[in-house]
Amino acid sequence: MANILITGALGQVGSELIDFLLASYSGTIYATDIHKESTLKSNPSVKYAVLDVRNREMVENIIGENDIDEVYHLASILSASGEKDPYMAYNVNLTGTVNVLNASVTRGVKKVFIPSTIGVFGPEVQKEKAPRRHASIPTTIYGITKAAGEMLFQYYYNKYNIDVRSLRYPGLLSYKVAPTAGTTDYAVDMIKHAASGNSYECYLKDDTRLPMMYMPDAMNSTLHLMTAPAENIRVRTSYNVMSYSFTPRELENELRELNPEFRVVYKPDFRQSIADSWPWSIDVTDAINDWEFKPVFDLKNTVSDMFQNYRKFSEKLNPPD
Repeated sequence: MANILITGALGQVGSELIDFLLASYSGTIYATDIHKESTLKSNPSVKYAVLDVRNREMVENIIGENDIDEVYHLASILSASGEKDPYMAYNVNLTGTVNVLNASVTRGVKKVFIPSTIGVFGPEVQKEKAPRRHASIPTTIYGITKAAGEMLFQYYYNKYNIDVRSLRYPGLLSYKVAPTAGTTDYAVDMIKHAASGNSYECYLKDDTRLPMMYMPDAMNSTLHLMTAPAENIRVRTSYNVMSYSFTPRELENELRELNPEFRVVYKPDFRQSIADSWPWSIDVTDAINDWEFKPVFDLKNTVSDMFQNYRKFSEKLNPPD
């Protein structure tokens, strides 16, 4: 049995992680977010609470009072939102992370998972198979705070011997929960529009290639990492993971096989410069060697599964006469 704390539980990743944890763990999941009302499905093994990770006392109390064994710290301000409010991004992404790490040390938490991001790469990094160790400098406050976070993971592991583990998530695709202002979120939105029979206006150029992963693979990889023996975890900053890379035009072509009438107009905005600073693909060798990382979904299977599920949702909302 394990008592698990999830921060940012109402976000795209947190909402799906809960289902994966419920299938693998016994015990109680304390799902937390800054919102007063929970949108999670009712489950006796899941308890919802309001938590502002910027508040050190709140973080200390919820971990201590509930005898938390593992923390999944997902609360974060993503790339596009971070550029609109850098101060908020700094406080949530860095202050929140330090609060979670400090409380985990003082309260004896056994394991901590904190995701990182491909946003830690900067424009100088090699575009194909960007290495885990790199000398590039991120250009967004999101990337800067996450890069600093990776160094904090290593520091807390070295100084306090706390078992901190991390994955650099690429763009994540999911039909279950709407994404929250990330630069790669165009892909989810494009699939949703195609399934609903609508055209789509894309905020990135048609040839912008970025690394991606379907949410089931991301969640399975997270749990695989967290259940791997500690001696296998050689990387205490963050592991690169991805399933495939594609451009908006390639995604459009996949979708037109499912909906021949689908059309996309390309009108790049401020998010284009963010995407241009990231690599086209990343090297996942360390994850394969250390804990047997192996995604299941390819691009075609991902698009087909998401399209069919969005189509079902659309038909439920608009039943035929």
